[in-house]
Parts: sequence; C-alpha cells; structure tokens
Amino acid sequence: MHPHPLTPGGSDTSEDLVDFIINLPLFEYLEKDELIDVAARMDFIDLAPGEVLFNEWDKADFVCFVESGELDVTKKTGPNSSDVMATLRRGRSIGEMSIINNFPRSSTVIARSKARLAVFRRMAFEDILSNQVNLGVNILKGLANLLSINLKKTSSRLADNMLPMG
Repeated sequence: MHPHPLTPGGSDTSEDLVDFIINLPLFEYLEKDELIDVAARMDFIDLAPGEVLFNEWDKADFVCFVESGELDVTKKTGPNSSDVMATLRRGRSIGEMSIINNFPRSSTVIARSKARLAVFRRMAFEDILSNQVNLGVNILKGLANLLSINLKKTSSRLADNMLPMG
C-alpha cells in the first residue's frame, strides 16, 4: 500500500466545502466570508476501502477532515504488526498540527470504507497567515481550542487508567 497521492476528488464547488467546514472545530471562529476564503484553498479527495492516506513517519503538510466514510488510525506495534488506535467518522480531523510544524506523521491512516475528505494544506495556511493575518489568527484560535479539548480528553483517559496511589 502506498500513501494516497492527494489528487482532488470530483467536481465539487467551494459552496460544498463551506457547507461542510462551517461545523468543524478548527474553523469555529471564522465568519461566513472567511469560510469562503478557506474553502477556496481546500479540496475534496476520495479514498477507496483499504487505501492509505498517509503512513507513520511520512512528511506532514496537510490536515484532513472526514466528510464521509470511516478512517482507521493505526500505530505500529512491531515490525509487521499494528493496532487500530481510533476510527474517525464525519466531522473528525486528522493531522491538525501539520499546518504549523514539520513533524512526521505519528500514525498510519487507512480508509476503512469508501471515504471522502476535505484537505487543507500547510502552504494554503501559510498564504493566509501572510496575506490575511486576522483570518490566520482565527484559524490559530480554533487550532488552540481543538488541541486543548484533545489534551483534556487524553488527560482524562490517562487518569482513568492510572493505578491508585497508596
């Protein structure tokens, strides 16, 4: 299996993307006109069941949002084995940090079913930061909020799994 080449899927309009991304946490601080600007810089891609979106340790330069279908997030557990860590469905995102840093992917993501994803590339975000600072700041606010929520969930799971002291 090879990573998906990220070729746009279908002939969807920017309006379809706006209708989808309006409810995504990353873009919660954006006004309608800002959503239109962001959507103009995004694409939908389609994955077939079993198709790899990206592999663990790949270069990371885009974030994806699940519009339909299911994706399995897997992590290597040995040379020839891996475990499914999570299954992502509509509205979930993967790779949010890739729009602000160059860290490699921390997991492999594979389509469990036929899936359609909205893709927002780091290059598009950097263009926004350079040319539309207020819009970039609003996206960063959404990213900070999303990361905060994810950190709270992770901390809660960690606390639930820790053995009581004493």
